[in-house]
Amino acid sequence: MKKLINDPRAVVDEAVEGFGLAHADLVTVSADPLYLTRKDAPVAGKVGLVSGGGSGHEPLHAGYVGRGMLDAAVPGAVFTSPTPDAILPATLAVDSGAGVVHIVKNYTGDVLNFETAAELAQAEGVDVRTVLVNDDVAVEDSLYTAGRRGVGGTVLVEKIAGAAAERGDSLDAVEEIAKRVNSKVRSMGVALSGCTVPHAGVPSFELADDEIEIGIGIHGEPGRHRIKLENADAITARLLSPILEDLAPAPGQRVLLFVNGMGGTPQSELYIVFRAASQLLGEAGLVVERNLVGNYITALEMQGCSLTVLLLDDEMVELWDAPVHTAALRWGA
Repeated sequence: MKKLINDPRAVVDEAVEGFGLAHADLVTVSADPLYLTRKDAPVAGKVGLVSGGGSGHEPLHAGYVGRGMLDAAVPGAVFTSPTPDAILPATLAVDSGAGVVHIVKNYTGDVLNFETAAELAQAEGVDVRTVLVNDDVAVEDSLYTAGRRGVGGTVLVEKIAGAAAERGDSLDAVEEIAKRVNSKVRSMGVALSGCTVPHAGVPSFELADDEIEIGIGIHGEPGRHRIKLENADAITARLLSPILEDLAPAPGQRVLLFVNGMGGTPQSELYIVFRAASQLLGEAGLVVERNLVGNYITALEMQGCSLTVLLLDDEMVELWDAPVHTAALRWGA
């Protein structure tokens, strides 16, 4: 294992400390328990947005704390859910009296721990709503979930719901738009290599030089099947086909196409995939109206990518275009 780390047990603490130093204009870091809030939290009259999960998926979630997106992020150990004793104070710290929405990826640990924290916050008088993100079409159940996993769609839910909260929408309205985005977004990923969790010291899984895993999860969970390596266009078609089968969009539907790197894939390769996916969507009669390309929800140094397609409506486009100012997403602000 070759990594730029000190003590494997201190990776998350040291990374978050470094993130806080690098983005001191955007976030405030609480070290014990560990969570991050936007610098001006709580914002008077604004619905608070909180998300979190295991580390190793950077820039998710800390990279999305700031104006127009999350009010707080709660990082757990690598690939391990944060605990309620960190989620609760993060929730309380961003509550201005307008309520808080928890955006939770559908992994068993995340669901249980956020549920516990929400109950504790409710007992302290905070109105907490929970939105589960479960956009992965690869599997219904996996090592980490009961039901579909939450993957790339999480970024889109956080951006669009964050913009709704920023413009002053009510708790009900923010919850509704977050759930609407989740209902209209689907993702599928592929791995060309495994990744190594620092405290484990060995890859989470092995692939031969001529093998890839279709439908991989962001923790290295197995996908639908393992096949021989194909070219980028063929792999893209394999990822996009089940997404479109599940969404069943009507011809002329506007979409947001998100090509996400898993941490170890060059940007040039992601654009090759985007090129192929754009062509396939056009052939299906769909209009790529918005896009995002880059490493936004990763799995440490895993080589591979995921495709995410969101069926857009006018409000989603308006909220996607709204100003955002975070470490990882920044436009119009």
